[in-house]
Amino acid sequence: MKLISLFSLLMTMFLFSVFTVTVQSQDWNVRDHIPLEEFTIQSHRGAGNLAPENSLEAFEIAWNWATIPEADLRLTKDGVIVAFHDNNFKRILPNASEEIQNKGVADLTIQEVKKLDIGLWKGEKFAGQHIATLHEICEVLKKYPKRKIYIDIKKINFEQLARETELVHPQLILASTVYDEIKLWKKLAPKSLTLHWMGGTEEKLTERLDYLEKVRFEAVDQLQIHVTINKEGQFSPSDLFLRKTGERLRKYGVLFQTLPWNGNDPKVYQHLLDLGIASFATDFPDVTVNTVRKYYGQPPKNP
Repeated sequence: MKLISLFSLLMTMFLFSVFTVTVQSQDWNVRDHIPLEEFTIQSHRGAGNLAPENSLEAFEIAWNWATIPEADLRLTKDGVIVAFHDNNFKRILPNASEEIQNKGVADLTIQEVKKLDIGLWKGEKFAGQHIATLHEICEVLKKYPKRKIYIDIKKINFEQLARETELVHPQLILASTVYDEIKLWKKLAPKSLTLHWMGGTEEKLTERLDYLEKVRFEAVDQLQIHVTINKEGQFSPSDLFLRKTGERLRKYGVLFQTLPWNGNDPKVYQHLLDLGIASFATDFPDVTVNTVRKYYGQPPKNP
């Protein structure tokens, strides 16, 4: 009787292990569904840590790495849409007067904004770079129809944005954490793509995802979740949450993107790819590109 029980236990363990391996081997993997040349990598704030933020030079670096740069959009005092992330100039202009540091794009005219050197803070070799205007960005896109750019909404007029970018709508991916802005943009520019980004606890993320699923992710083409990694290497949100979210989004044809903060370790991206992540936003486009290429079995890229 004991031998039979032992045999049954061993068989159960064997079958469980076979089942586990089978399930894991059937997990969704981006390599089987999205060609490498179509894998989407967003270069955060232009070219991440490779260059100063939101300059035309940064966007060029991102495109050269076969990624899609992100431009953060704001309005100047005289109503010109430009690319700048922060509310004020303190971080980007550390050597400026306190008066200037406490001001933001909305406090200056376009002529005043264009005089600012937003490259020097990143190093002498970047000195002389300036804030890019939406018009300048669109001119580059019209010249290179295959290029795309993420436009992250900080504070702009949507009707003005749609009007001034009409000729390049298919090359734009509007990014916002506000769902109503996503829906509004889809109405104004239906040929554009959208990315809905979000961070927070699993509980808060679940609430937002539950709502979006009720409306079948209407107007959302891509969804980005921020990921943090602690000193012990644990991911937040958890592996299980990320895997399940990927399964959820794929049912509605939504591309699942993550932004791993301080993600300069190739192992981070490899692990996320194993969890079924299909796209990245990154501050380290060189690391990310080469990790993805290696994951697909391709040699590293050296632009």
